[in-house]
Order: sequence, then structure tokens, then C-alpha cells
Amino acid sequence: MAMATETPFHVLAVDDSLPDRKLIERLLKTSSFQVTTVDSGSKALEFLGIHGEDSSPPVPVHADQLEVAVNLIITDYCMPGMTGYDLLKKIKQESTSLRDIPVVIMSSENIPSRINRCLEEGADEFFLKPVRLSDMSKLKPHILKSRCKEHYHQEQHQQSDSNSNECSNPTNSSSSDKSISRKRKAEDNGEVLPQKNRSRRS
Repeated sequence: MAMATETPFHVLAVDDSLPDRKLIERLLKTSSFQVTTVDSGSKALEFLGIHGEDSSPPVPVHADQLEVAVNLIITDYCMPGMTGYDLLKKIKQESTSLRDIPVVIMSSENIPSRINRCLEEGADEFFLKPVRLSDMSKLKPHILKSRCKEHYHQEQHQQSDSNSNECSNPTNSSSSDKSISRKRKAEDNGEVLPQKNRSRRS
């Protein structure tokens, strides 16, 4: 029997430098990731289905498969136009559907204040260039962690839906309970009234 092959995780790599883009693509594929590469933050947003500030027409992107979800985004920090930091903020702050996707920032400059700013804004990792093959092993735990979050949110959503359905049913049962209690009160009143009438006659 042929064993089913596991679907590779899909990484969106963003870098304006062609040599750096080729390097990160090679490292990711060597580590069994599926890779899509784009050369700017605005094209990354286009690929993710978010419209950037510019109204330029869509540009074809290099992808193994376009009809797949992105499991992780790795982006250069210094890029013309939209920086990696700007891209990070757009994903984490402006998109509820994408904010759980892990984002990794790359930079050739080791500036602690820049690194801290990215991490505070929601980046999961900060790699110094040149990126090495050993760095790729740090990506999968972030993807698995984000998937756990997704499953948790889905379960919470399903629970809230089932709770709302349960809450709608008791209203019907409570109304029937009220009608039963009214009947009981009426019966009780019916039993009490004749006793009063008897006491008056006597």
C-alpha cells in the first residue's frame, strides 16, 4: 500500500533582492516547505488577498501552487515602498483572518531596537542575514503553534454556536412552563374560592 504523503507547509517569502529571494527559496525547499516568492510587500498583500495602498494591477507571482493557504510569511525588513515592518503591521493589525499567520523578519543589520520593535508588533522570529539552513528548523514550531490557535478558535466558535442554539430552545420550554404554572394557579384558585363561599353561607 502506498502511504499518503503529508502536505508540505506553505511559506510566502518576501524580498526585493533577487539573490536573497533565490537563497531563501532554496533553503525552504530543501527543508520540505512549499514556497511562493514575491519581491515587495504590496505584492505579498495582493497574494494574501489584501489590497495595498497603491492601485497598480495585479502582478504574476512565482508559486508552486496558488490555491493554497499560507502557513508562514518570511519577509525582509528593508524594502523600497512598504518595509517588512509595514507588512507585519498590516497583517497583524488590519486583517482578522491573517493575524494568526506567523511572520518572520529578516535583516542584514543587527539593530536591537529594530528587532525588539518587530517582536513587540507580533513577529514570531527575527533572522539575521545571510539566512542559514539551520534557521529553517525554527519555522515549523511557529506554524504548528499557529495551527493549534486556529483549531482552538474554531472550537470556541462552534461552542458559541451550539450555546446560542441551546439558549433559543429554553425560551420555548420556559413559555410552556409558564402556561403550566398558570393552569396550576387557576386550579388552586378554583379550589380556594368555594371554601370562602362556604364560610360566608355558614
